[in-house]
Amino acid sequence: MPKPVGVAYSITMRLEYPHAAGMLGRITSAIGLKGGVIGAIDMVDAGPKMTVRDLTVEARDGAHSKEIVAVVSAIPDVTVVHVSDQVFLKHLGGKIEVVSKSPVKTRNDLSLIYTPGVGRVSSAIKDDPLSAWNLTSKGNTVAIVTDGTAVLGLGDIGPAAALPVMEGKAVLFKELAGVNAWPVCLDTKDPDEIIESVKRIAPGFGGINLEDISAPRCFYIEDRLRAELDIPVFHDDQHGTAIVVLAALQNALKVVDKNISEIRLALLGVGAAGTAVARILIAAGVKDIIAIDRQGILHPGRDYGENDAKKRLAADTNPGNIKGGIEEALTGADVFIGVSGPDLVRPELIRNMASDAIVFAMANPDPEISPEDASKHARIVATGRSDYANQVNNCLCFPGLFRGVLDVRAGDVNDEMKLAAAKAIADGVPEYLLNEEYIIPGVFDRNVVDEVSRQVAEAARRTGVARKFTKRNGL
Repeated sequence: MPKPVGVAYSITMRLEYPHAAGMLGRITSAIGLKGGVIGAIDMVDAGPKMTVRDLTVEARDGAHSKEIVAVVSAIPDVTVVHVSDQVFLKHLGGKIEVVSKSPVKTRNDLSLIYTPGVGRVSSAIKDDPLSAWNLTSKGNTVAIVTDGTAVLGLGDIGPAAALPVMEGKAVLFKELAGVNAWPVCLDTKDPDEIIESVKRIAPGFGGINLEDISAPRCFYIEDRLRAELDIPVFHDDQHGTAIVVLAALQNALKVVDKNISEIRLALLGVGAAGTAVARILIAAGVKDIIAIDRQGILHPGRDYGENDAKKRLAADTNPGNIKGGIEEALTGADVFIGVSGPDLVRPELIRNMASDAIVFAMANPDPEISPEDASKHARIVATGRSDYANQVNNCLCFPGLFRGVLDVRAGDVNDEMKLAAAKAIADGVPEYLLNEEYIIPGVFDRNVVDEVSRQVAEAARRTGVARKFTKRNGL
């Protein structure tokens, strides 16, 4: 079925045409027949002979937007003056900047924030290194580190092409949780070089957010950095995804009245996200997970080469030792979670699931099965997309999690903190409001950030990794 249109591919066309009855109708009809959705029509100039208008149109993808421009250009007497892409306009010059908290307007200001005054502060930090948390931006700053090898939906595109994604994440950190974040795009794929690079820049940051680093390298990199740094290291593609999936699943199970310890769950995709999803679900009480990769169902008898992560996952899942592929895994399953690729699940496979089935098809932008097809047989459907109900989105987790981590200067992000974050997100939807199309809070619900930060900070304190008392989280 055709992909829905959306603002991600919206364009604005400036059109000039004769000031005559019916001209605008001809234009809008042509756009509609081509499948475009008009979002706005703005008057630019109206004269006795000619009219100039801006039409903003939503399209399915880049090729579709070009088709819309072509069909409008073909209308007699209509001139397409120029076309702008709203997405590219938002990115011109980058999306982030450094803003000074201390204006320099006088010689006295200069003396206080730079030389000679700054020397006293540097000396104080030399004598007491912990004072850097209070006397610099370290305590509220996160490094978003990537090598650009596993960018969502794009794959290995390199560090420069990954930069816009990292800038977007930095914007979300700041806008949603007040956390300063800066992209660090590394021009190397060597895991040990990445580790050394992060260790060398760590003194300037209060936390490290690893992002879009391919599996299985990401497991090794995160494990080493967690062991060798005294600041928290969090791979959001793994744990952010897992936390939000768990939150959505906990609420979905309430709607269908099933117990988390009694369900059978099929998990398609066992890369970074899939492995972390399996781990957090096991920690939360799921006992029967069937994981599937490109070669089929994971079980102890398969050869996984040097992929230790898959070896361990095979040992900890599939208690019935089921063999086969997607069809065998989905038959009789209560829950399907997809973190793989587009169009991998046929509708009839969802029909073979248990009653009141739950489907999380989260490949982005195109899911494993379309929500429309999944809804024919499943009771609850969630995706990673913003244009459908029940969006499973990492930005429900990482801003609040790092806010809580930084507030108590946690030295790590442990399993208890992850489970606390999942509970806080799930609690963002009161039980009396839960239904098939509302199992997870919206991404703009600011209460979620506050509650996630509070519960993460409490868990850090409870498990002994917090290093600061804070009134922000009521500790």
